[in-house]
Amino acid sequence: MTEQPLTVVCFGDSLTWGFNPADKTRYGHDVRWTRLLQKELGPDFHVVEEGINGRTTVFEDPVRGDKNGLQHLAGVRKTHMPIDILIIMLGSNDLQDRFGLSADAIGLAMGRVLFAATQPTDDVEGRAPKILLMSPPPLGDFTGKEYAGVYSNAHGGEQSKRLAGVYERLAKDYGVAFFDTGTVISASQVDAIHFDAAPQAGLAMAIAAQVRKLAAD
Repeated sequence: MTEQPLTVVCFGDSLTWGFNPADKTRYGHDVRWTRLLQKELGPDFHVVEEGINGRTTVFEDPVRGDKNGLQHLAGVRKTHMPIDILIIMLGSNDLQDRFGLSADAIGLAMGRVLFAATQPTDDVEGRAPKILLMSPPPLGDFTGKEYAGVYSNAHGGEQSKRLAGVYERLAKDYGVAFFDTGTVISASQVDAIHFDAAPQAGLAMAIAAQVRKLAAD
């Protein structure tokens, strides 16, 4: 019997789903960082996309509904078990004005997600995966942008700059790996939230390096 590839699940929001800020469609397989990650890692890895637009860490969205990442996580883990590496990138939606959350509060919420992710389940293949926690890049300038009524520069924009530091400390507390995506990619100038097409290849390469490190540990 040949050795099975390692399963890598990418759990996130629209930044993982592949939202195109230019026309609000989904980027194709040749553009999305998740698909490029698969190409970069090769046949020894099986990359699974688990992104949902609007997903939060743990919060119910009173406007959009059904966006609670913590509630989604259990089903995702059972669907794809055994998961070898779980990549988590959430937090951008928590920065919306209607939630009124600081970066520290979002970190507390992410802590609940990490706790759940690091626990084995009672399933035959329910062992806890290795985890790569990723912080999304800081939000851009919303002045004159479509989402200016949902995010504000004074709140979401400022708190987003603190999120990487909060997540890095959180990763140390939970003994998981951390990567700041803001070191290799920025929010699009089109909508100040999502990714442009071109930089996603570089993001995929950077994440692949992190995944290989985890796999080798």
